[in-house]
Amino acid sequence: MRHGRVREPARILVVGGGYVGMYTALRLQKKLRGELRSGAVEIVVVTPDPYMTYQPFLPEAAAGSISPRHVVVSLRSVLEHCHVIVGEVVAVDHAKRTASYTTLASKDEGTGPATVTYDELVLAPGSVSRTLPVPGLAEFGIGFKTVEEAVGLRNHVIEQLDIASSTRDPAVRDAALTFVFVGGGYAGVEALGELEDMARYAAKHYHNVKPEDLKWILVEASDRILPEVGPEMGRYTIRELRGRNVDVRLATRLESCENRTAVLSDGSRFPTRTVVWTAGVKPSPLLAATDLPLTGRGRLRCTAALAVDGAPHAWGAGDAAAVPDVTADEPGTECAPNAQHAVRQARTLADNIAASLRGQALTDYEHAYVGSVASLGLHKGVAHVYGRKVKGYPAWFMHRIYHLNRVPTVNRKARVLTEWTLSALFKREIVSLGSLERPRAEFELAAGTVPPSDPSAPPAGGPKGSP
Repeated sequence: MRHGRVREPARILVVGGGYVGMYTALRLQKKLRGELRSGAVEIVVVTPDPYMTYQPFLPEAAAGSISPRHVVVSLRSVLEHCHVIVGEVVAVDHAKRTASYTTLASKDEGTGPATVTYDELVLAPGSVSRTLPVPGLAEFGIGFKTVEEAVGLRNHVIEQLDIASSTRDPAVRDAALTFVFVGGGYAGVEALGELEDMARYAAKHYHNVKPEDLKWILVEASDRILPEVGPEMGRYTIRELRGRNVDVRLATRLESCENRTAVLSDGSRFPTRTVVWTAGVKPSPLLAATDLPLTGRGRLRCTAALAVDGAPHAWGAGDAAAVPDVTADEPGTECAPNAQHAVRQARTLADNIAASLRGQALTDYEHAYVGSVASLGLHKGVAHVYGRKVKGYPAWFMHRIYHLNRVPTVNRKARVLTEWTLSALFKREIVSLGSLERPRAEFELAAGTVPPSDPSAPPAGGPKGSP
């Protein structure tokens, strides 16, 4: 019964199509196969993108080792028994069991947000980049959290080599060949490692750019990098990067990047056209537009069973949820907001929702952290798994095997493995497709809608989408 009047299917609303959203809906399809077939249950997934991005592969997509379309998984393909709505939830009123959302058609319709009612809510909007009020960051910073940003960064790095190769101005050349990465976690270290590897190879194809001309700077506010792999492997990573002429700055912050100049807290100044920001994440702003209980850090306050504390029929997991870590020695510890927990939490979450609908007991999420693997470029990596420390080629190989096993669907596994095989047999692709970011630029210029003198217009016959 819904609203005490009409018998309707129990509607499970899944907000978000990332790790938690996709894996939860996928498992619910299996657990509730009978209910879905009989019409007793329906699953609605509202997500801003029609695909799930496997983020551990973003560095390899940026380096060209994997095609960007193989880093994402179509939600409509894998969630065949769910109703997928490409839209953005803007508010949730759990007291009334309603959620408001907009779609790509909302602006043209002019009717404002639509409303969907639900019986069970899975709130998994994930996280967004955690930015700081650094002068110039909003204007010149580049993120690294989506496949679009990974592709854009690859194009940008190759275009900087083109600029350096063609300019006669030493200052412009120096800025183009200086790359600053802020954040020493997985995203920053892996992105820098893969792109440095790719750019060093690409530089060999320029007659007047040498690999040693490129300047790579990693800025980390704490006194260590890659804390997930342990202190020893973190120190090894620093030695490995510095051996490749990467300038690693620990206990250092980015204070400004105005006027294309990175100013660090240690007083250093680097003219640069590339500042990549990977300094952490924060919960999605959507959580603030709900009536659900949040922690001081803005995450959903959840129980070990992944139910929102004090809000019956609401569930949370992943980056947006503060889930107690029942395996931790210290009371009050929460599960880290990483992919390893998100994927495993989704399994328990789906099982508990199915159990709740059937009046069965719930199960607490319990998973001991087994370790981490990280790639530092082709044939280079670090790992700390089951207490064992591995580095170099074996760690890189473990990284690939682990993520090949974890990437969703047999289709994606086969395509990624094929691309890796081809990459081993043939040379790297070093083509920049900056025009993909403004595909209509050439036509607009030809049609006269963009004045040739417009500084935002690409030069005729030149690269489009250049920064």
